[in-house]
Amino acid sequence: MKYSFLFQNFFNCCNESEVFQYFQDTLTDSITGWHYFVDWPKVLDRFRENEIYLNALNYLVGKEDIENEFRYLLQKMPQVVRAIPILIACRTFNFQILIDYTNNNFNYKSFNFRNQSLFFPQDIDDIIEFTKNAGVLELFKNRTIKSIPDYVLGIEVGLDSNGRKNRGGTAMEIIVESLITAICEENDFLFIPQATSENIKKQWNIDVEVDKSGRRFDFAVNNQNHLYLIEANFYGGTGSKLKSTAGEYKSLFDFISRQGHQFIWITDGLGWKRTLHPLEETFKHIDYTLNLNMVVDGLLGELIAQQL
Repeated sequence: MKYSFLFQNFFNCCNESEVFQYFQDTLTDSITGWHYFVDWPKVLDRFRENEIYLNALNYLVGKEDIENEFRYLLQKMPQVVRAIPILIACRTFNFQILIDYTNNNFNYKSFNFRNQSLFFPQDIDDIIEFTKNAGVLELFKNRTIKSIPDYVLGIEVGLDSNGRKNRGGTAMEIIVESLITAICEENDFLFIPQATSENIKKQWNIDVEVDKSGRRFDFAVNNQNHLYLIEANFYGGTGSKLKSTAGEYKSLFDFISRQGHQFIWITDGLGWKRTLHPLEETFKHIDYTLNLNMVVDGLLGELIAQQL
């Protein structure tokens, strides 16, 4: 860590150990906002893609002779086939189903649910076989599912929950971007989000070598050709990734510093409380590791303003 008088001025910390303790004590327990739970615009867009076909499939609910009724529906409106995969919470249209694994053989049967305007009888038999064996037809017949559109809307919400991890990471970037934007506007710094070496060169004529192809820095800030490359992430839980992330940023700091640029790591989350050793190693190695509270209190802006 590059100890600066700013740590004394801002946080009354007299040495590196006190700064690291302050960092630990001010970690944020959550950055969860309302957008984290469900991305409703995305969910509703996906739902509307199939809404007409889902309403058509609703015809099947409660039908006693459901296989023949489904056959009739596929003949009348073959396009409903495209909605079948979402009934079992799948995005793919092609399936390879293992139907036999006896006698040292693995036998598969292919099913394709891409949109078609006409089906031959064997095609319809295959579709019915799939939906029956997947358990869907029985749910419709017994009215276990009373509204297919409502059921699929629930599936879409469930599938969208898989994106929460990414939204957690995005939330950190959104928060840090708003803070950096305010700093840059107040101080007339130049600023690029999701910065690549190419657009840094194009906009500012500053050369930045990268350690791997596709390297994209979360933020780049330019104060009179003093370049600051900034990465931001949040870890609410523990895991092996925290240790590898800390190690990666030690190497990235060395790589950037050799070019005469500054690298700043903004990280937060209570996950670090249980992974302190690799964090402390990186904290001591690179010049500046900050958490959100440190940024909010003005340290980041002052470091850049003072060209430290």
